[in-house]
Order: sequence, then structure tokens, then C-alpha cells
Amino acid sequence: MKELKTEIEIYSSPEEIWRVLLDFEKYPEWNPFIKKIKGNPEPGAKIEAKIHPPGQRDMTFKPILLKVEENKELRWIGHLMFPGIFDGEHAFIIEPVDQSRIIFRQEEKFSGILVPVFWKSLYQHTRVGFIEMNHALKKRVEKNNL
Repeated sequence: MKELKTEIEIYSSPEEIWRVLLDFEKYPEWNPFIKKIKGNPEPGAKIEAKIHPPGQRDMTFKPILLKVEENKELRWIGHLMFPGIFDGEHAFIIEPVDQSRIIFRQEEKFSGILVPVFWKSLYQHTRVGFIEMNHALKKRVEKNNL
């Protein structure tokens, strides 16, 4: 298993970050990494996500939401073809630091027989996509809080 983790400090409330994360229709307006999400944000729901890792082609996949904990965590799992080939469990985690600051973290655990084949690309491109999304989220919510 391999794991990617990124985080950023954002001056905002957990509620504002949660509102932006769950407003799937507006992702194309601000998100450079996740270009589109369609579906209902509820545990067990299958959603459709289109991602754009920098330097790579867009990819669409249909993960299942594992956890939707208001103002705290959104987590899903996706598979390439079927479980065990290439699986990714992705999480957006909101951790309050104090009344006006949070740590926003993205993490993804990759498992399956093809992970070693794709790891270099995941580290070089997908990790950068996480970082770009983190900065775009920060810009969007901090702008809204002015």
C-alpha cells in the first residue's frame, strides 16, 4: 500500500469549507484538480468524478462514498476495473485549529497489484493535483470570508 497526504492551513470555519466541498456543481468554477463531481453526498452513494492530474489526461471514475461526516470528513473508494487491481481510498479531512483556522487535509491510500506500476506518476502528478486543489479551496473560502 502507498499513501499520498497533503495539507494546508485555511482561515475559515469548518462549515464554510464543508459548504464548498459539497457544492459539487460549482467545482468547475474553482477546482483545478477535480473538474466535476456528480451524485448525492451520502454514505453508500456512487458518484462520478472527473479529475485532471497536472501533466496528465483527464480521468473519470465512479467511486462509492464511504463517509460523509458533516464539517469533518468526506471519504470515498474507487477501483480500476474491480477491487484488488488498483484501489484508491480518498479523504478530505477538516480539522479545526481554533475558532478561525482549520487544517484541510487530503489523503489517499492506494492498494492493488498495479500500484507499483503507477506510483511514480501518482506521486509526481496526483500529489501536485492535491496541492493545487488545496490552494484553490483556500483562495475560494478565504475570499468568501472577506
